[in-house]
Amino acid sequence: MDRRFVYMDYNATTPLHPEVKSRMIEDMEVYANASSLHESGRSAHARVEEARAAVSRLIGAKDPSSIIFTSGGSESNNTVFASMFHLGRKGPRKGIVTTAIEHPCVLNAAKWLQEEGFPVRFLGVDSKGRIDLEELRSSVGPETLLVSVMAANNEIGTIQDTAAASSIAKAAGAFFHTDATQCAGKIPVDVEAWGADYLTLSCHKIYGPKGIGALYVRKGAPIVPLIRGGHQEHGHRAGTYNNLGILGFGIAADLALKELPEYSARVRRLRERLRDGLVRSLPYAHVNGHETEVLPNTLNLSFPGAEGESILLYLDLEGIQVSTGSACASGSLEPSHVLLATGLGPELAHGSIRFSLGRDSTEADVDYVIEKLPPVIERLRRMSTVA
Repeated sequence: MDRRFVYMDYNATTPLHPEVKSRMIEDMEVYANASSLHESGRSAHARVEEARAAVSRLIGAKDPSSIIFTSGGSESNNTVFASMFHLGRKGPRKGIVTTAIEHPCVLNAAKWLQEEGFPVRFLGVDSKGRIDLEELRSSVGPETLLVSVMAANNEIGTIQDTAAASSIAKAAGAFFHTDATQCAGKIPVDVEAWGADYLTLSCHKIYGPKGIGALYVRKGAPIVPLIRGGHQEHGHRAGTYNNLGILGFGIAADLALKELPEYSARVRRLRERLRDGLVRSLPYAHVNGHETEVLPNTLNLSFPGAEGESILLYLDLEGIQVSTGSACASGSLEPSHVLLATGLGPELAHGSIRFSLGRDSTEADVDYVIEKLPPVIERLRRMSTVA
């Protein structure tokens, strides 16, 4: 099989959907400031509101005004934690409960609150990456201000029981936040069924442009602007509207919702084909994450005696692009905090690769990886002193 280009890093980012790209090119003519009162400004504002409605439909939100546009998932998550900082300073509740496998922007925001004197509890997970709901129940009380549990993990794909976690938080009188950045467009998202007070999204994970995201805030839930200035976003997030990014987000959201059933079923079949083929060729490979409660596109494998960065670089030479974990932590030499939290040892955690498939992935791509990866692993294991 000739060398080909295979992209399997869709959890890091996605290419623009062809229709999103086409519509964004047309929308470049929508240049007016959406806060201006003249006709062009009103037209731009109307398009922003259309996009807001589309994003609300993607997550099952009844009120489009509950959507605040941001620059991305990290800003959205930080806005929630900064709001808790302002709320906790003035009220009796200060406790924060989150998990040990959150995205770095949540973990570091929680650690910042901890440094500011807020009691923070980082829940552990089982070997499959799921939290213990009884541990969560015992960790919340009258002092708990916020519970933050990501809907699906970006590295191993494990899906949490978000509705149950939210119910436990609400029973204790706490607010509930979930980072849904990785699951939107891959599995159904329903803020009403989940009972989320806050929910985070990022457009570049659903085949839309980078630099635009959203934060869902349930009516009545407190929110303090992270970026202060003008009146945009009902005073919740200042700054001139990113017209093009917002319009692209709206198109991407509508397409993600429309294509979800077919997309999810197709990439799940590809993931299973990839998993079965690699495990058959490399029986000592360790599959990380939950067997069934897992994103349909995400497969994380550890290979004893082979180092993840080396695997990545050798695969890159074959035209295969994958990841060793979160793109936001790619500059770190430390083993994945997610895999360590599941009880995986440092050696196996260092020898892990995340394959994340997407709408352009094919059976031929999967078969190419199944052909090229085993010789790479065997070569590295022969070079290793620990295999």
